Amino acid sequence: MKIRKSFLTLGSIVVMTGALMGVAYASFTDQSKFAGSRFSIGSADLKLLSDLAGGTAASNLVDTKPVPSYDNISPGWLQDYLIKIYNNGTQPLTLTSNMDYLTANDPETIREVLYMEPYGWNDANNNGLFDGESEQGVSYGKKAFTAWKSTGFNFGQLDGGATKALIMRFSVGNITNSKMGAVGTFDFMFDGVGI
Repeated sequence: MKIRKSFLTLGSIVVMTGALMGVAYASFTDQSKFAGSRFSIGSADLKLLSDLAGGTAASNLVDTKPVPSYDNISPGWLQDYLIKIYNNGTQPLTLTSNMDYLTANDPETIREVLYMEPYGWNDANNNGLFDGESEQGVSYGKKAFTAWKSTGFNFGQLDGGATKALIMRFSVGNITNSKMGAVGTFDFMFDGVGI
């Protein structure tokens, strides 16, 4: 009995000591925290300006825009098409462009005699019109549609919230009699790759 009583006494002392230490431990704890730490992932959202003289309000931004048809192309033909591309995201992007077509949509292979040469465009008065050589920037090179598809064009970095204005100068090379009356349908795309 003495041994049992000693164990009970010792057990009680251990439990009481543990309880007192827990109370003492709890009374000396504290904590600090950093509240509201926000993390935001960048976004990439390439848009086209529908109205070139309009701003970058959401109502003027589109994902797809139709290109006019070009008919009765003959030797010496040249036509400018103006575009403005807007990075509606927050992430800087590398802006590139490629031609896209199905060979079934160009059965007479006029893609081999059609060319595109993009130039930077400084629409200084923001009227959406090409007002002559003073607004024309540097050329990014001239490529046949076939090369535009395979190697494309690189227009460099487009920062978030920035606009890139370009003159897309379409032209024709040497047209042979076999191409007379031929019709082809082509799309061209712009891609933005996060940096």
